[in-house]
Amino acid sequence: MNVVPRDLMTEIPVSSADFRGAMRHLTGGVSVITAGRGKDITGMTVTSVTSLSVEPPTLLVSINRDASSFPLIRRHGAFGVNILNADQLDVAERFAGKGGLKGPDRFKGAEWVTAVSGVPLLVGALSSFDCEVEEIMERHSHGIVIGRVRDIRGSTRNAALAYWHGQYVAVDQDEDAATLADVSVPARSRRSV
Repeated sequence: MNVVPRDLMTEIPVSSADFRGAMRHLTGGVSVITAGRGKDITGMTVTSVTSLSVEPPTLLVSINRDASSFPLIRRHGAFGVNILNADQLDVAERFAGKGGLKGPDRFKGAEWVTAVSGVPLLVGALSSFDCEVEEIMERHSHGIVIGRVRDIRGSTRNAALAYWHGQYVAVDQDEDAATLADVSVPARSRRSV
């Protein structure tokens, strides 16, 4: 493989609109990040959560440094990750700022428990993680937050909420797997499998 030296490459500026448009093709699981303690709480809807390590259990989330959650995560050294189920669209929209709700007002209309770290965790989420901040790396407009998972809460639900092409989409493992099997595998091939 030939690598072109950086000084011979022509810089082609990529606009933020083009970048956003291209990224809309990437389907993301929808989570709510929670931060703060007591009455000083806030949160935000994100699709930027990923597993960093299993040993030790560690998550990575990318948060805009201008978001209200960022200073609370930095101050308290903890955050919650709540992976939303397909029925929690209203929670996703509230924490995305729909209706202009901010801070503690975003938590109304759903049931929450307080994690050991003090952050709120959503009852009924597919999974909720109580995370202790290990490191925050600031790059460009965002902070890359690495969190050591200290506790996990789960539910028996299996239909997830995803975000694709600017819309929320329900993903149901049982229903969607059956539909894909019916439309994507020819009948003859299915018999021989």
